[in-house]
Amino acid sequence: MHYALTVSILGLDLSLTSTGWAINNKTGSIAVKTKESQRLYDIRKEVNRVIVENQATSVVVEGYAFAARNSQSHKIGELGGVVRLMLFELGIPHVDVPPTCRAKFATGRGNAAKTEVISAVSARTGIVWSGKGADDEVDAWLLEEMGWTALGMGHYDWPKASLDALKNVDWSPIMETGTPHGNT
Repeated sequence: MHYALTVSILGLDLSLTSTGWAINNKTGSIAVKTKESQRLYDIRKEVNRVIVENQATSVVVEGYAFAARNSQSHKIGELGGVVRLMLFELGIPHVDVPPTCRAKFATGRGNAAKTEVISAVSARTGIVWSGKGADDEVDAWLLEEMGWTALGMGHYDWPKASLDALKNVDWSPIMETGTPHGNT
């Protein structure tokens, strides 16, 4: 028996100041004013809300920037751990995409600046990204689009250099949830 599987990919760009999210043609950012553990709790709660409201079946999250050298690295790692644990508890598979792969998917270059990424996405899609949190939202949108493209259901025609960026990511955690048809 064949059945259609509903797939809903959430792209997530984790940040302590403005977590970007994208799902089902919607984008947004989560900005909280709290600090320390309360901030982790508040961001986790808001990410959970986005997951539930949009019925996300899988998540593509920007991985850690291991070369980053700033005083927030450990705190960003804590946020990543809190969100990944929540996904595990919810039974939602996730894929980690290195920041360089996200940039390469957008521009063809892994070391592209945020402004170059926004410009490249706008040029390819016609979507205008502006305002507070726009760079976080475009990153989340890219992560979602990368997930769809890896599943063979991308919304745009991407050049070979962009598609090559997908080869450096382990997509297996979402491959089962992303199968459009299955047998029972």
